[in-house]
Amino acid sequence: MLEHAGIADLLYPMVRGRLTHIAGQPVRAERFADGRARNLVEREFNLSYTDALPAGNRVVAGYWFGAGKAGASVEEGIAKTLGIRLGDTLRFDVAGQSVEAPVTSLRKLDWGSMRVNFFVILPPAAMQGLPQTYITAFHLAPAQAALGNRMVAAFPNITVVNTDMILRQIQDVLDQVIAAIEFLFVFTLAAGVTVLYAALSGARDERKRDAGLLKALGASAAVVRQTQYAEFLVVGGLAGLLASLGAIAVGWGLSQFVFDFPYRFNGWIVPAGVLSGMLCAFAGGWLGLREVLRQPALATLREA
Repeated sequence: MLEHAGIADLLYPMVRGRLTHIAGQPVRAERFADGRARNLVEREFNLSYTDALPAGNRVVAGYWFGAGKAGASVEEGIAKTLGIRLGDTLRFDVAGQSVEAPVTSLRKLDWGSMRVNFFVILPPAAMQGLPQTYITAFHLAPAQAALGNRMVAAFPNITVVNTDMILRQIQDVLDQVIAAIEFLFVFTLAAGVTVLYAALSGARDERKRDAGLLKALGASAAVVRQTQYAEFLVVGGLAGLLASLGAIAVGWGLSQFVFDFPYRFNGWIVPAGVLSGMLCAFAGGWLGLREVLRQPALATLREA
């Protein structure tokens, strides 16, 4: 049915097994401090077998065991999480039967490819006679959307998961989160401008006297205005620089220690932050001190 629809994706065997020993040591959840590691060892692994290195997999350490040879290939991320090294012997319990194999290679996978991937791959000889199911992943064009329903009708024992609906729900949630963050960003900027306006309003009398003295000493209104504006731009630029650097540091920390994905540096964050800070400071300063710049020097000195 898949071939008639022009889909050439392969079926991959999948064997469920629980990891019981690493390098001869029993695997217990309490020996791992990381929560993800404890969750991994408390559930069954999806194992597979093949002689050829699957597409999208790349050996980054060791060697691929090849046809007719014993070995196990482990994904590098889970190997790091569980402390698995090259040469360690892994033992799995599959439906009451023990399967052992030494780790001969570590693989790097592209989890964003939407292809079928496995944490551990073993040679076919090690998995003979074990209970297994088959799994595949393929892309359906919108015009072929009914193929999934036809497959379920023709083969009632298969399970079809429509990831498009899942991704849509995830995208809806992300859109709501993005909208909330954007609102919070705008609210923060408005609050910053308001705080700056209030601070400048509190120092309005002092700035009036300073401006009156500068005008009395010969400074033109344009010079006083440029001095005030330069102060706002410098202060706003420094605030924007610190904010952008802080945002980069927080983003890097979240990507490395919370979400566990590579951080991609965006060079526009710093200039955008500096420019935003300058514009906000200028707006707040202009609102707070426009009356100070308009008042004549004589009136200011008389009030002083």
